[in-house]
Amino acid sequence: MQFKGTAHRYGRDVDTDVIIPARYLNTSDPAELAKHCLEDLDTSFIERVQPGDIIVADENFGCGSSREHAPIAIKAAGVDVVVAKSFARIFYRNSINTGLAIMECPEAVDAISQDDVVSVDADSGVIVDETTGATFQAQPFPPFIREIIEAGGLINRTKAKLGK
Repeated sequence: MQFKGTAHRYGRDVDTDVIIPARYLNTSDPAELAKHCLEDLDTSFIERVQPGDIIVADENFGCGSSREHAPIAIKAAGVDVVVAKSFARIFYRNSINTGLAIMECPEAVDAISQDDVVSVDADSGVIVDETTGATFQAQPFPPFIREIIEAGGLINRTKAKLGK
């Protein structure tokens, strides 16, 4: 899996209440959730984000409550992959289950700036800051996780395996 897009840079402890505020949890419609993704942290995110873009964040991205709405909102907003120093464990699993690619790579996070163009090869774990030419190595996805993400989430993968 290959990803390439503009980096949207955030700090540490970006919690799920900031990713998708609780006042919007009365819907599970991805398009509606996307309209409000990160609006309490970055009021211009929705205007700036383009399909294929990448979120780059410091430690503990996705902390807070365990809502699935957070990775759904990020993915529906057009973000293909989140690269962070670390993720809250339940957010990590919810992301995989909903088909949002996420990678931990502290060195890449330290080097990538807002609006840099970044490419990610999830199969090899190679992250390249195309703006500066710097290359970083993250842990590639194991085959099972890659299958889930490529299918668009665990439910889609399960349906495909069952032939439904």
